[in-house]
Amino acid sequence: MPLTPELVTAKGEVAARLGEFDLSFAPDDEPWFTIDGIESPRQIGSDGSGGAFVLLPSQNVLYVSSEGRAGIIAESFEAFIQLVIARPYWLDILKFSAGGDLAEMRRAADALEATRDDEDDINEARDEIRGALELPEAGDPIGALYEAVAASDAIVRATDGSPFTTLFNRFSIDNNRMLRNAAA
Repeated sequence: MPLTPELVTAKGEVAARLGEFDLSFAPDDEPWFTIDGIESPRQIGSDGSGGAFVLLPSQNVLYVSSEGRAGIIAESFEAFIQLVIARPYWLDILKFSAGGDLAEMRRAADALEATRDDEDDINEARDEIRGALELPEAGDPIGALYEAVAASDAIVRATDGSPFTTLFNRFSIDNNRMLRNAAA
């Protein structure tokens, strides 16, 4: 049986632990974006910065940021949960992707992982979530994230009709002293 948002929310303790990874399964009530070709997008959750997670009819998971960026981030809901628990800073990986360079994304992931505090708590939460959902560890979450965003063809628009831009950002970790030092 494939993993679904309903299965996760039915396990309240799992949904609560996912909150530690900045994932809430309480979607926004008011629509603030549209997706070309999709009448009623199914928002399944949100993050602390106001971004929305949408489960598309294709079963891909789309992320819509409150800053006007959007893109598919996972090929399925299960891949999305694997990404979130393997790399909770996945959005920062995209921010420091140097315009969508996979090698730079891997470099950013290593630097971001090196800066994590409370790693024991995160690892405990990862293990508990994987165990409760019988979820295997993600093989290559960064590669999967890159592939999903690079192939993203969803056109998301603000309420005024202006299109959102890609999730790949132009920065690299060299633009951030803390990350640059962590990578050294």
